[in-house]
Amino acid sequence: MTHFLHTEEDLQAGLVQLVSADPRLAPAAEKAGLFKLRRREGGYPGLCAIVCGQQLSVASAAAIRDRLFAAFDPFHHDAVVKARPDKLKRLGLSNNKIKAIKEIGKAVAANHIDLEAVGNMDADVAHEALVALHGVGPWTADIYLLFCLGHADAFPAGDLAVQEAARIALNLRKRPDAKRLTKIAEAWRPWRGVAAHLMWAYYHVVKKREGVGLDPAAKKKAAVKKAKAVKRTPPKAKKAGAPRVTRRTKA
Repeated sequence: MTHFLHTEEDLQAGLVQLVSADPRLAPAAEKAGLFKLRRREGGYPGLCAIVCGQQLSVASAAAIRDRLFAAFDPFHHDAVVKARPDKLKRLGLSNNKIKAIKEIGKAVAANHIDLEAVGNMDADVAHEALVALHGVGPWTADIYLLFCLGHADAFPAGDLAVQEAARIALNLRKRPDAKRLTKIAEAWRPWRGVAAHLMWAYYHVVKKREGVGLDPAAKKKAAVKKAKAVKRTPPKAKKAGAPRVTRRTKA
């Protein structure tokens, strides 16, 4: 039976079931406190919005998404498929993302996939149906199922914040990768989506940071950029009587 997270009551009821199935999560649930259900628009617009946000900051993703939706009102797959690539590129989309939203649009138009109906499938079956689409990876598929359709068992095991929160909550020696976390999460079926919400909320509390919005590749890119943001500049020519000063500047 497929469970859904459409309301805050659904989320809290699922949390009770989750902690009952795995009492190890009780301390994390207590520390996380009351957390909100996160939902977004579904269908073709919802999936395109997630694709737009791949490997970008939340702010950049929102800006591109807003420009894209404003350019096509109403936002329909037929219009996007027919749009000139240069028009889409001017909105801030990369070539890869342009191809992705066009190919997804073609699949929807040809009835190769029903982006609403996949929500009624078993989470693993729905996941496979979505990753078969061009430009949709595991993280994108699970975020779509969880946030856009409210699938209670969708689980983005590759999300770095979920992995780190699980490491702390379960007192693991190192952060589990997607493969290991998927195995751990077997005990959380059919409420793995609730577990993901819990991990993000717990991550926010223990790390004082938001843990969702970027895919893993984007988070890694952001970390590298941050590490390079501060560097030493070459020392200035030494003046007579003046001490040598080394400054840190932003790249």
